[in-house]
Amino acid sequence: MGWRAWAPRPTSPSAPWSSIVPMTPPGALGGAPAVVSCVPGPLYAASSGQKKQQQSKPQGETRVRLKGGAHPGEGRVEVLKASTWGTVCDRKWDLQAASVVCRELGFGSAREALSGARMGQGMGAIHLSEVRCSGQEPSLWKCPHKNITAEDCSHSQDAGVRCNLPYTGVETKIRLSGGRSRHEGRVEVQTGGPGSLRWGLICGDDWGTLEAMVACRQLGLGYANHGLQETWYWDSGNTTEVVMSGVRCTGSELSLDQCAHHSTHIACKRTGTRFTAGVICSETASDLLLHSALVQETAYIEDRPLHMLYCAAEENCLARSARSANWPYGHRRLLRFSSQIHNLGRADFRPKAGRHSWVWHECHGHYHSMDIFTHYDILTPNGTKVAEGHKASFCLEDTECQEDVSKRYECANFGEQGITVGCWDLYRHDIDCQWIDITDVKPGNYILQVVINPNFEVAESDFTNNAMKCNCKYDGHRIWVHNCHIGDAFSEEANRRFERYPGQTSNQIV
Repeated sequence: MGWRAWAPRPTSPSAPWSSIVPMTPPGALGGAPAVVSCVPGPLYAASSGQKKQQQSKPQGETRVRLKGGAHPGEGRVEVLKASTWGTVCDRKWDLQAASVVCRELGFGSAREALSGARMGQGMGAIHLSEVRCSGQEPSLWKCPHKNITAEDCSHSQDAGVRCNLPYTGVETKIRLSGGRSRHEGRVEVQTGGPGSLRWGLICGDDWGTLEAMVACRQLGLGYANHGLQETWYWDSGNTTEVVMSGVRCTGSELSLDQCAHHSTHIACKRTGTRFTAGVICSETASDLLLHSALVQETAYIEDRPLHMLYCAAEENCLARSARSANWPYGHRRLLRFSSQIHNLGRADFRPKAGRHSWVWHECHGHYHSMDIFTHYDILTPNGTKVAEGHKASFCLEDTECQEDVSKRYECANFGEQGITVGCWDLYRHDIDCQWIDITDVKPGNYILQVVINPNFEVAESDFTNNAMKCNCKYDGHRIWVHNCHIGDAFSEEANRRFERYPGQTSNQIV
């Protein structure tokens, strides 16, 4: 994407403007064209040729961000206060305030000011209410506003925006073919230079949810429901050449060109058009968050006798050293806690596999609908894993819901599994495998980490909030879990302080 430093007029009415310079010579009677200096906003600068230049300049951390949007330049407005991210109440939220947000983030003016949590509900603090902007302020924090308490507003009133975006043309370099609707099909991309442009397919090797998310975003079709590695059931028409392979995305890119991929040499483990990449896109997606405060409140140690752990051992819920234990004598030391997983997105969370492929586990008497639903880890300060646990989604259901939401999923009698929007699934601390086996962990300071949907098996609108971390102090007899938070809830500086809390660097009890 090219940006001209100087042009007679902006490339788009929504392009971010940095300055307008009148070119009228002294003494001239008439006017003259103005010259506008445009600079790309952070979203575009991160992927443009100016990336190194932008990174070389020291910049303060942004205090406004968008979350939960299906397209670039839209989402729930979140602001940073006291090193913690929170939402904005929609009372008196209007187009002027939304335009301040859009301009602050490097977009153009606002196209729409959204209320009623149209971009999904946040979780945690609500920082601002009754924001009144003139539209000219450099930051939302410069607008008159009220600081509120939790009683004044609820997350069902979270404010959002849709911004006008500069035209980049990335959507013209990708298309879908063979699908039953415009939201699905085999992915085709345009490659080559002027005079040698051609359409081709993408190798399906390692193609997954993150890559599909980028493809759907580039197409302007929202999120990816599925990233498909085989598309033999979709006719590719006259396009049969594979022109891209080794695609690996982080999920935040604006186009597949920005993802890592093989440069000129195409390498596919499985050749032929039947093993090329495809997507199924959707305008909505789920968004799972763990209630971090509940983990902190319910964490404790249990020394559980081995004769009560046969089923858990069968489902690999114990550390490897348990295999050589003197069964049924002795015990294992378990760090137990409850996990309450909320769906705050705009679509129900459903297991990737249909019920026809769920696996029955006789020992515990339940079906597994996903191999791994949650990872539980104990980490040293440098990130080394010293203990781990996992949770297969043997029962995804609506344990409780918000007042205006009805339960839809219940595991009893081979019922459907999932988490409805506005509901949460509770894994109590006294359920088998709801633990980490810390029998072999030495006393010290650690990080407790919980990651939901760790393999990205099910599409979500936001994967950055799937991890929860806590500081954890263990003296060999007792354990203290504190400072639990969702991975993206703190500022960058607060996260750095979290990683270096007293005693953490030496891994000694303090």
